Amino acid sequence: MSSNQPKKVYRYQLFSDLSVDALCHDQLYFANPTSFNDPLDCQPSVESDSNKAKLRLILAEQIKRRVEAETLSSLEGAKVTGDNAILHAKKVAEQAARNELAHIEYNATNPDYDNVEKAECWMLSFEIQSELLKQYDRGVCCFASTVDNPLLWSHYGDQHRGFCVGYNLDRKPKPELHKIVYGGTRTVHTSLIAKALLERDVISQKILDRDILLRKASPWRYEREWRLFGNRGLQDSPLALKDITFGLRCPTAVRHAIITALQSRPDEMDFYETYQVRGSFRLKKRPVDTGELNAYLPHTARSGVEIFAQKTMNKP
Repeated sequence: MSSNQPKKVYRYQLFSDLSVDALCHDQLYFANPTSFNDPLDCQPSVESDSNKAKLRLILAEQIKRRVEAETLSSLEGAKVTGDNAILHAKKVAEQAARNELAHIEYNATNPDYDNVEKAECWMLSFEIQSELLKQYDRGVCCFASTVDNPLLWSHYGDQHRGFCVGYNLDRKPKPELHKIVYGGTRTVHTSLIAKALLERDVISQKILDRDILLRKASPWRYEREWRLFGNRGLQDSPLALKDITFGLRCPTAVRHAIITALQSRPDEMDFYETYQVRGSFRLKKRPVDTGELNAYLPHTARSGVEIFAQKTMNKP
């Protein structure tokens, strides 16, 4: 586990039935990276620096691993397990790899290509990239390092009408957050993939993970992002929910609804509201006065007749 883990991270959100439901059930949503607002995120560009023989080995290994896992999963669903199932899955995977390599080799002989060798290497590299994306078929949950960033409130906190959830890592087992690396390129060389995949080199595998899942363009640096990886969809949170901070424009009724929904949690929760620092562009937070909030909400609407009739009835 990385030694520079943050003490706390934040998740900016808009107010919706889904966000409140996730809070009440202490869940986090792990998204498909293809749904991110940055279409270049988790989308590596494979560049070949290997010969044809090595490219064929890389692609064959990728296909065998994927197909074997898919076949075993299907067999388990049909209640078929054991050594025979494993042997069958391996045979299916090996045949799938042979078929794909033969298909690429044949297509490279198309007369439209000037150089058969180059055409085959290009096709192999393209398929390696495709398989790489399938291999990293994970859910991603994103967090920021700060709660007072005006840009993050605008971009992810419903233009300051939403809220920001604070988490720490005080859980057992302790979760591992991964820090985003800003800058560089999306290029992943086949020599790195070969070391990670064929030689099972641990350092190469970590570099590959970083370059695919943890590298973003420099303009995103303001987010100071950390990530959790897991199965896609709603999952029980591996982080400890500690506090909620409401945006500058967050409606009073939303504050009341969220505080009411969470204040009975067995673990103590803190609630804050953001405010502007006079004469600057900075934001700060302060504790919400829940007593004052509860004094006005929930409100019961009454007409003037009802109000004055009640006062008349109360006179001695």
